[in-house]
Amino acid sequence: MTAHGHPGDGTVDMADGDEQDRQQEPVTFRDRRKVDPETGEVRSNDESGAAHAAAPGPDGTDPVAGPADGVDPEVEKLTAEVAERTADLQRVSAEYANYRRRADRDREQTQLSAKVSFVSDLLTVLDDFERAEQHGDLTGPFKSAADKVTGVVTKLGLESFGAEGELFDPQLHEAVQHEPAEGSGPTVTVLSTVLRRGYRIADRILRPAMVTVQDRPEAEVAPDPAGSGDPEPAAGDAGRPGGDDRA
Repeated sequence: MTAHGHPGDGTVDMADGDEQDRQQEPVTFRDRRKVDPETGEVRSNDESGAAHAAAPGPDGTDPVAGPADGVDPEVEKLTAEVAERTADLQRVSAEYANYRRRADRDREQTQLSAKVSFVSDLLTVLDDFERAEQHGDLTGPFKSAADKVTGVVTKLGLESFGAEGELFDPQLHEAVQHEPAEGSGPTVTVLSTVLRRGYRIADRILRPAMVTVQDRPEAEVAPDPAGSGDPEPAAGDAGRPGGDDRA
């Protein structure tokens, strides 16, 4: 706008007023240069925008104040959430691994209990097979049936124990008669007679062996390197677990 007044008549020159207003407006410089004049490196769009955002205002203050450490609060929040989700995942994975181990252990114990329950009902049948063998009656079809039953219980893990000369173990043997040693000196207790075999599956004792025991001089008893109460073969020639041929 150009308007001129006349000297001495009190009018204002409007052109001069516009010029004064333009001088009072703050001037903002936007640095859009792609190359940093100080380092000579190429700027990215984010850096250019950050330089523009960080430009001081006309009063010398920072119009947009960012984080003092230069880390975006949103990034910190997302990082914390990721760490929390990772910890949750690790905890769930550990709980699932523990559950798998407990489930496997419980399943094994359930299977073992089922085997023990089934085989325990057949122990009297195995006793009949043994007595028939001792009297010479385990022959022909009877022996064939005994062999089949013995094969089944052997596959289920049945083991017999208790043999003359074994060291006495109260955890495995049930002594019904005790014969003391005749001489003096250190003695050990061994099985003198096996009245009824003992059976077990894994670490489960189905039935202890019924035996008579006798104290013998320690020098007369051969050392047992394998330890007393070791399981005998589950299937003998006579068709009974751990049995020997007593025709």
